[in-house]
Amino acid sequence: MMEAMGRVTLQTIADEVGVSRMTVSNAFSRPDQLSAELRDKILAKAGELGYAGPDPTARSLARGKAGTVGILFTDTFSYAFEDEVAAGFVGAIAAELGSTGSAITLLTSGTGGEFVPARDVALDGAVLYACNDDSEAIGWLVRRQLPLVFVDHRPRPGYDSVNIDDREGARLAAQHLIDLGHRHLAVLTTTYGDDVGIVADPFTATHVVSEQRLLGWFDAIHGAGLEAPVVQAPKHGDSGGAIAALLGLDPRPTGVVCFSDVAAAEAIRAATELGLDVPGDLSVVGFDGTQLAAYAQPSITTVRQDVAQKGRAAATLLVERMSGSAKRARRVVLPVELVVGDSTAPPATPG
Repeated sequence: MMEAMGRVTLQTIADEVGVSRMTVSNAFSRPDQLSAELRDKILAKAGELGYAGPDPTARSLARGKAGTVGILFTDTFSYAFEDEVAAGFVGAIAAELGSTGSAITLLTSGTGGEFVPARDVALDGAVLYACNDDSEAIGWLVRRQLPLVFVDHRPRPGYDSVNIDDREGARLAAQHLIDLGHRHLAVLTTTYGDDVGIVADPFTATHVVSEQRLLGWFDAIHGAGLEAPVVQAPKHGDSGGAIAALLGLDPRPTGVVCFSDVAAAEAIRAATELGLDVPGDLSVVGFDGTQLAAYAQPSITTVRQDVAQKGRAAATLLVERMSGSAKRARRVVLPVELVVGDSTAPPATPG
């Protein structure tokens, strides 16, 4: 039968069942308009003829909705799956959007020839996660006038945003070491590119997360009348060179606060390979509160952020913005907490 009829269309099914084309269309897109018996009959005939449903592109044009929301990353697609914090964030958004029927499209800031994802992918809205403020992709999404939620960004007038209290979290991390009696501290970060070594002017950090954590660390450090060098490690790869530079300082730091749990784990590994004991010779504090911190040996003292709560908050704001129920731009700042592990202890020689 199919060979004789050629391409199956809504009209083909309508003729077979003996109903109008609109009735067949309603069976797919407006099932409440039909009895269950009639809809089952239409869908059964469609299945028999090998018809999967109306073309998604045509249907989205007719509805004026794409049925998908974007999550924009500065990093590659793999970052969303390999980084524990990013993966948890995306998972929380997916769980929150599950009941809405919206799909998720991962976007990167890069381009592929003439194809620009932020410009060319059909979207109903987007979450912009930890992207560079000057990203061309952000510019495209803003120009498209899509509902947007900025996460781990400097809040923008007129747009919803979700941040954690990075400054307070960093202050808690440094204050913890100071309260233990450490006076020779250092900061290990991964936010100034791939160069390794001492950062001459750390307060040139432009991303809001880097800026706020830096301010928080030095709120505590300067508040105690201390100074601390900032050491850059590569964002991806071996941090051994950075740790060697840090431990070569005079006086040698007895405590180090790190931009992330990943950086803290690298610091512990590199310090151990250099023959130092953690926390006997060097206390290490991370940031994020990941499973990595909990199961590392030793377990890492860290600043915990609720990544799932952050994802849920972003998804909720976006859904409300897309539905038109939200009027004023909203700013959500989520709390953090210090979780003390086994990677910190009083210095072997106080003072």
